[in-house]
Amino acid sequence: MKIKVCGMKEPENITQLLELPVDFIGFIFYERSPRYADNPKFESWVNENRPLFEKVKKVGVFVNAEIERILNAVHDYELDFVQLHGNESPEYCRELKQYWDISTLHHAKIIKAFAVDDQFDFRETQAFQGWCAYFLFDTKSLLHGGSGVAFDWSLLQQYTGITPFFLSGGIGEDDLDVIRQLKVPALYGVDLNSRFETEPGVKDVEKLKNFMEQSA
Repeated sequence: MKIKVCGMKEPENITQLLELPVDFIGFIFYERSPRYADNPKFESWVNENRPLFEKVKKVGVFVNAEIERILNAVHDYELDFVQLHGNESPEYCRELKQYWDISTLHHAKIIKAFAVDDQFDFRETQAFQGWCAYFLFDTKSLLHGGSGVAFDWSLLQQYTGITPFFLSGGIGEDDLDVIRQLKVPALYGVDLNSRFETEPGVKDVEKLKNFMEQSA
């Protein structure tokens, strides 16, 4: 099971995290988030410390952003993935993917996030098939993620697609056994965020270490 840690923004905290076997690291490019990371100083630090990120995939998280904004961030930070956490359409994803398919510029793959509650229809994901490398299922909230609340994970049994997905939303230290019992073939990894924080954007690395050791 792959481990994605999202909402990182402090260089020292990131350096500590990258000593662990984390697979994906997420930076928030949504201005209204308390975990918003994008600024010239942070961009310079990321690019000056490229060796730190050699074994991890960098993910930029966007909410209903202009495509040009995403293209610039992918180039500036050399992002491996973009996570679309708003109401982006299948056409939007197709435009991004087709641009990168023909461009020689640095490109990224797409993770499309879906806000899940009891009314969510997993058939909505079908239109995104082929444009996205992964899906991400998160708890529906006004915050566009980072709510610390889990949805009913038994709903994942309704997902019959072939695109692998990350499980997100309120995952904590004690949830690993429940996640292992889900038995959903397309479950690819977990997205860890607010329940491993000491404050927004700052992770408790020891808690993350314990979780990763148990998941290995």
